[in-house]
Amino acid sequence: MSEQLKRRIGLGLLTAYGVGVMVGAGIYVLVGAVAEAAGLWAPLAFLIAGAIAAPTALSYAEWSARVPEAAGEAAYIRAGLNMPRLAVLVGLAIVLAGTISAAAVLRGGVGYLTGIVDLPVWAGIAGLGLVLILVAALGVLESLGLAALFTAIELTGLGLIVWAGAGAAPVPGEPAALPGMWTGIGAGALLAFFAFIGFEDMVNMAEEVRNPTRTLPRAILLSLLVTTVLYALVAWAAVRAVPVAALAASEQPLALVWQQARGGSAGFLSAIAVFAALNGVLAQVVMAARVLFGLGKDGGALGIFHHAHPRFGTPVLGTVLVGLAVIGAALALPVEVLAGATSTVLLAVFVLINAALVAVKRRVPGAPFRVPMAVPVAGVVLSALALIAGLAGQG
Repeated sequence: MSEQLKRRIGLGLLTAYGVGVMVGAGIYVLVGAVAEAAGLWAPLAFLIAGAIAAPTALSYAEWSARVPEAAGEAAYIRAGLNMPRLAVLVGLAIVLAGTISAAAVLRGGVGYLTGIVDLPVWAGIAGLGLVLILVAALGVLESLGLAALFTAIELTGLGLIVWAGAGAAPVPGEPAALPGMWTGIGAGALLAFFAFIGFEDMVNMAEEVRNPTRTLPRAILLSLLVTTVLYALVAWAAVRAVPVAALAASEQPLALVWQQARGGSAGFLSAIAVFAALNGVLAQVVMAARVLFGLGKDGGALGIFHHAHPRFGTPVLGTVLVGLAVIGAALALPVEVLAGATSTVLLAVFVLINAALVAVKRRVPGAPFRVPMAVPVAGVVLSALALIAGLAGQG
């Protein structure tokens, strides 16, 4: 078994991977919740959410150039805070969050699939899960190539929604005065922030990216920019074509936009949501397996994971273990239980990653890609506020 992964990924595939992870299936239901909070200012809420995510994304971009390792966050904590045990704990937390997230998305995607095909839920979860494990194990180029195809399908669906909303007759109503809407816009931005979680997965591909110190930062920033613009356009199309109250009350708000604007069935959106779910599951399995590979670099109990298949160049053991855990969790637990902890874990990690960058920039200012010190400081503050708000909301 080799201890080196194969460098086969360029800027295009990595950016497509990042966009696909962030877009996911969530945008298909999130628009209604954001519109309920922010009203006709929902597009602004998405833009603000992108701005909130930007400092942490920029911090990840600098870290990816400083420490281009598959362990990602664990390596960053070790380099910035010199706390090896915390680094391993953070790495395992990322693996757990990715597994939980993938299980929730797999179960949700199979829910869409069973609405189209007469299939038992357990069979859909097991069948799709095993196929995705096989793809992830066969090769990173194959995995990200398939993910790019899924991303193209997702973006096509969202592009059709923007086109339909732009061509619809505008619904009557004026946006409320901006000064009085900041509370709603802020609440909407907090909800929308979770639609941007996913850029952090890109750094775990570092040991399979060509010229990572240049490619990774560019891909992270490009994917965040593309996603922010896309979300704002989708939100604009939605509030233009459908009354806010109807969007807020719908479990499938984008289907409602299509039906209102174009008429007829919006069943094709269910099929696209299945592809979005498959993309999310594949991305998380690939990511979590790379984190285990990186954690195993230092040996010990996790050393068993630091091996790549000699032919496929992938961490097969980590891939199979994570994939089976995803299938098991998706079969055993409801989506709400699976999804509840993911954002909390990731926001706590974001606080630590930004704090670690503050520490390392004070010791070693130079880096292949650098951001001002104010960026990780803002990342600490914004991530901590979002974490506190999220915990308060759960309480």
